[in-house]
Amino acid sequence: MDGRGTIELAGLFKRYGDGTLAVNGVNLKVEDGTYCCLLGPSGCGKTTILRMIAGHETPSDGEILIGGGNVIGLEPRERGTAMMFQNYALFPHLSVRDNIAFALRAQGIGKKERYHAADAVVEQVQLTALANRMPSQLSGGQQQRVALARAIVVKPRVLLLDEPLSALDEFLRLQMRSELREMQKRLGITFIHVTHTQLEAVAVADQVVVMDKGKIEQVSSARGIYADPASPYVARFMGGQNVLYGTVETATGGLATLKGAGSQRYAFKGDEQKLLVGTVVYFAVRRDQVHLTKISGSATPAVNAVQARIAMTEYQGSYVKVTLAIDLAAGQVNGSDEFVAYLPEGEFFKSAIQIGDRVEASWQAEHVRVLSGDANAFPRH
Repeated sequence: MDGRGTIELAGLFKRYGDGTLAVNGVNLKVEDGTYCCLLGPSGCGKTTILRMIAGHETPSDGEILIGGGNVIGLEPRERGTAMMFQNYALFPHLSVRDNIAFALRAQGIGKKERYHAADAVVEQVQLTALANRMPSQLSGGQQQRVALARAIVVKPRVLLLDEPLSALDEFLRLQMRSELREMQKRLGITFIHVTHTQLEAVAVADQVVVMDKGKIEQVSSARGIYADPASPYVARFMGGQNVLYGTVETATGGLATLKGAGSQRYAFKGDEQKLLVGTVVYFAVRRDQVHLTKISGSATPAVNAVQARIAMTEYQGSYVKVTLAIDLAAGQVNGSDEFVAYLPEGEFFKSAIQIGDRVEASWQAEHVRVLSGDANAFPRH
């Protein structure tokens, strides 16, 4: 790799005239040839960052480097980027072939050369049989392939994708995200993909950037973001995690004990220097690492357990999502009394638990992930 598609954002800000701070001091490096997803709720700044990289928005402060060169002030066509818009923006009066070739026509490339390049890309995205059709004669997935082909025909250093799968139905989304990932690997160029869908990001990306309120909350691999969240916000936003808290009672010998709400007690391995007695610690437990045991009466919860009633069950095929109404709401972040377990299909149906049953939800100490960051920050839905 020569680094031509490496992106560096340094101290990037975007302020609007009404006082809105859309991007707040973002620092990020995306290596050449990386598939990077900017992930977060609406209004978190991810699309604004994409538009600033593309040259469609001007930063209020900071630098944007592509391949080591500062591109602020350059026209979009001078940056070596191409953008695939959410609505595809295909010309309705042009065929597939002409839509793709038009991107090269705008660069002043001759007719023979641009059609030769367009035909090569049409074959690459498997649209050869449809090359002479109009956009209105194509399915949503086919239109997306045309938009992708039009973007890559100019051989960009960086391809920018703004919610590229949002207009597709569920089946096509699954198909097209696989195709996007395969296409990126084959082309070897940098992809910056904006989405608000967690599963979409972890399915395609080498690097996931979770954002909120114009700031980056965490940057990691897809597995790292999901399995090892850094803060209560990321754990909640990514899903698949239960977030709890307690007050540190002891922290010796590499083991911490916490007092939760009421009689709840938690224990896990921890860094004694960071777990000071009397401080509040937030932690996460993955939903698929929770075990449920049916109980009766009002027994004291075991260590690393909460007691609750089953509020809802949802069959998900390979597992059953069991939503619990926890007995003591104070043990949950933001006053939420919801706790979720993912039980393997076979385990759930063998257990014979039903809505309304009281259960104890427990987990192993080694499955606890201590969180940092702003514990009062939560995803907005």
